[in-house]
Amino acid sequence: MIRRSVSTGAVVLLAVAGLVRPAAGQAPIKAVVPVSMPAWSKGIQPLTRDSYYHAIECGKQGGAQPSCVFYDAALCKNDDFVLSFYSPYKQVAYEVWGAVSRKRPAPTPNYAAAQQTRVVIGITPVRGAKNQITSVLVKRGGKTIEADTRTIDGTSGNFIFSFPPFAPTASITLDMVGKARTQSCVLDRTALSRLR
Repeated sequence: MIRRSVSTGAVVLLAVAGLVRPAAGQAPIKAVVPVSMPAWSKGIQPLTRDSYYHAIECGKQGGAQPSCVFYDAALCKNDDFVLSFYSPYKQVAYEVWGAVSRKRPAPTPNYAAAQQTRVVIGITPVRGAKNQITSVLVKRGGKTIEADTRTIDGTSGNFIFSFPPFAPTASITLDMVGKARTQSCVLDRTALSRLR
């Protein structure tokens, strides 16, 4: 497996040269985050004792794909990319769900390890899509926020951010920049508050 990092300068040069452009005639996608149980309205945040135990309860639901664990299943549905979020909350909930869904006792996930997790956005291509991911950008309050770390492996990528860009205090636009075009997704305050 070969991993390579995409430099920000390359993305900027592609954008300036007009090689990376928004999907033709397409308005930004509006994010869809389901209401799920247990209810959550605090958005993605660093792990606290309260969110840790809340995530354990979420994972105990079991089932095929509980919406509190897989809230991002159709978050920014588009023709090019599948988007998935990973956070401290999701790390804990997913570990518990994995055990419960296999009929095992709910574990007690490592709190300290989960606290080290930041916001990871994973991008994979939609089956048959030709547009390869090069970057993910968050636009908030007139500013563009780049990932702290990015890793692209073939057609998939992981983009790691700190927590502040996802605070549910103002809408954001998530730009999934591909070699052929950019897919933009708007997450309003309600959508951001439901992220976990």
